[in-house]
Amino acid sequence: MTDTPPSGAGETGDQEQGPPAQPWFPPGSQPGGYGQTPPGAGVPPGSGYGQPGAGQPGYGPPGYGPPGTGQPGYGPPGYGPPAAGQPGYGQAPGSAYGQPGYGPPGAGYGAPPGGWASPPQAPKPGVIPLRPIAVGEILDGAFTSIRRNPKATLGIAAVVLTISAIITTSLEVLLLSQLGVNTGTDQTLTSAQLAGMLAVVIPSGLTALVLAFIVQILLTGLLTAVIGRSVLGDRITAGEAWRIALPRLPALLLATLLTGLALIGPWAGLAVVLIALGVAGAPGGLLIVIGFLGVIAAVVLDVWFWTMFSMSAAAVVLERQGPAQALGRSWRLVRKSFWRVFGILLLAGIIVLVASSVLRLPFTVISAAFTSGSAPLTEAIRPGVVSLLIGAVGGIVAGAITQPISAGVTVLLYVDLRMRREGLDLALQTATGDGQPPADDFATVWRPAGPERPVGAAGTAGAAGTAPPAPPPGPGPEAGPSPPATGPPPTW
Repeated sequence: MTDTPPSGAGETGDQEQGPPAQPWFPPGSQPGGYGQTPPGAGVPPGSGYGQPGAGQPGYGPPGYGPPGTGQPGYGPPGYGPPAAGQPGYGQAPGSAYGQPGYGPPGAGYGAPPGGWASPPQAPKPGVIPLRPIAVGEILDGAFTSIRRNPKATLGIAAVVLTISAIITTSLEVLLLSQLGVNTGTDQTLTSAQLAGMLAVVIPSGLTALVLAFIVQILLTGLLTAVIGRSVLGDRITAGEAWRIALPRLPALLLATLLTGLALIGPWAGLAVVLIALGVAGAPGGLLIVIGFLGVIAAVVLDVWFWTMFSMSAAAVVLERQGPAQALGRSWRLVRKSFWRVFGILLLAGIIVLVASSVLRLPFTVISAAFTSGSAPLTEAIRPGVVSLLIGAVGGIVAGAITQPISAGVTVLLYVDLRMRREGLDLALQTATGDGQPPADDFATVWRPAGPERPVGAAGTAGAAGTAPPAPPPGPGPEAGPSPPATGPPPTW
C-alpha cells in the first residue's frame, strides 16, 4: 500500500520541502494579541521566556497559544517589558477569558497615574510648625519671634535692662567715689577707711546681685509669655505680656530659688565634708584628693540639676503650675531626653555668649580709651564714670538682643518636648482652628491633661484636664420576667 502524497508533492523531487505554514498573528501595534509577534516586530529581547523557533508551534509567552490553532497554549505570561502598543501587565481587555488587565496599557509596574500623594504639611500658625521640631527649627523660631514682634521682645528687654543698668551704674559710681576719697597713691588704708569701704562695697554688691536676680526673673516671665503666644501666631504687646506674667512672678521667683538651692547643695555638701575631715585631722593629701573629686562631682550634679529643671519657668508661666509642681513637671519632661535638652541648651548658650561678646566689643574698646591706668584714683574718677556709662550702654544693647534668644530657645524646646511626649500639637491645632480668644488658650490648651495622660485632639477641654461630659442616660432594655425563686427552671 502506498501513501497518498500530500498536496503539492508532485513538484520536482530535488526541491527541498519548505517550512510548515506559520499561524497568523495580529501585528504588535494592535491591542489584544495573545501570541508572539512575528520576528522583527519590535519586541525587545528578554520580554518573555524565549521565542519559538522556526517550525515550532506557538507555546511562547505571553498568551495561551496562537489563535486559530484550536488548542490553548501552555506558556506562562511573560514579565518582560511590553512591546510598543501592547498592554501592560495582565491580559488585555476583550481577552478570551474575560479577565480585565491589572493596569492601564503601557503602565507596567510603575506608580499609578498621578503618582503618590505627598503627606499633608503640619499647620504653622506662628513661629514653628505644630509638630515635633528639630534643633534648627527651634533656633529659627527663636529668631523669628524677635523679627515678628520686636516691640514685645527687644523692647521689653531693653526697658528692663536700662532700669537695671541705671541702678547698677549708680552704685558703681558711689563705690568709686568712696574709694577715691579714702585712698591715694602714697597712703595706706587705715582700719577706719577699710570699715568705711566695706560699708559701701558689701551693700552695693548685695544690691546689685539681688537686682540682677530680679531682672532675670522678670525678663524670663515676660519673654516666656510673649514667645508662648507667638507659637499660636498671636502678637501681644508689652502691656498684655505684663498682665499675663505678673500673677506668675511670685511662683517663678520661688521656683528659681529652689533651683538655686539645688545648684548650691553639692558645693555646700563638699564644704561640710572637707571641714569635717580637716577638724578630724585628715592629712593634707587626702583633703586635696577629696576636694578635687568633689569639685568634679559638684559640677556634674549642677549640670544635671540645671538641665532637669530648665523647663520650670515655662511650666510656671504657661501651665500656671506652683513652684514645686513646676520643678516636678520639668523633671518629667526632660527625664527621657536629657542629652538632647542639654545639647540644645548648651548650643544656645554658646551662641548667646558669642553674640554678646561681639556686641560688647565696640563699647569695650571705647570704654578702655577713657580709662587711665597710671593716674591716681582720685584723678581718674571722671574718666572712670564715662567708662562705666559706655560699658553700661554696651551691656544694655547686648542683653536686649541675647535675652530674647535664650528665652525663645527654652520656650520652644519646652513646646517640642510636650509635642513629642503628650501630643500638644494636636491640642494647639484644635485651638487655632477653633479661633479661641487668647485668654482661653492659656487657661486650657497649655495645661496638661494629667501626669501621664497625653493631650489629645479632643479639644481644649481635654487639654484642661476635664473629663468629657457623660452621655445622657437613655432608656435601658426592658426587663424580662424574673425566674421563680424555687421550683423547676422556667421555659424561656
